[in-house]
Amino acid sequence: MHTPTASTAPFTLAFWKEGRTHEQRAGYRGTAAEFGEIVLTAPLPRKYTPDGVVSEVRGPSVPTTVFETRGIHTEAADLPTLNRSVLRVGDAVVHLRRNRFGLTRRARALHFRYGGDHYRLRAVNRKQFVLVRRADDEDPGASLTAKLSGLGGGKKLVVRTAGRAVAADIVLVTLFAGVDRAPLTRSGAVRAALGRSTRLFAESRA
Repeated sequence: MHTPTASTAPFTLAFWKEGRTHEQRAGYRGTAAEFGEIVLTAPLPRKYTPDGVVSEVRGPSVPTTVFETRGIHTEAADLPTLNRSVLRVGDAVVHLRRNRFGLTRRARALHFRYGGDHYRLRAVNRKQFVLVRRADDEDPGASLTAKLSGLGGGKKLVVRTAGRAVAADIVLVTLFAGVDRAPLTRSGAVRAALGRSTRLFAESRA
């Protein structure tokens, strides 16, 4: 059973970057009023994840949540991709499913279940997405809309919630800001595939 907050205020995470070269870390961080500090690292330094690419969300009041992708295609990826990926929330491994051949953004949405709740992630556009926790007999569910904006050091992630959010909602919507969501749209999937192919070819000839 959930113990949701009475209301969930919008929150903004600001872009951050620190360290040099292989030790460099970057992502978004800030404070959600009901859940405290939230830090997204996207991705973790490749020095610590040589066989893949990993993004992570941490905070003192939320479960540590990790999205990891492994495979040769990650050599040309700046963020974890939806292909060959693993999602972990705390100690739980979460199974992901999606229709790669869907014709609409709703049909191509990512579906998964965590803690007895059903979630759906769909793209609005390249920089905006919506995470929905389906209503059930115990809770009316929630819909969280995340939007990335800005350039350089002024980049930010703004999250707005309709309904009452729980800690898992907060870490999940933040984590997906650090994941390559291109396959959630047909045009994005094509661009991502072409980009990776070009980059791998260039690196193979370097």
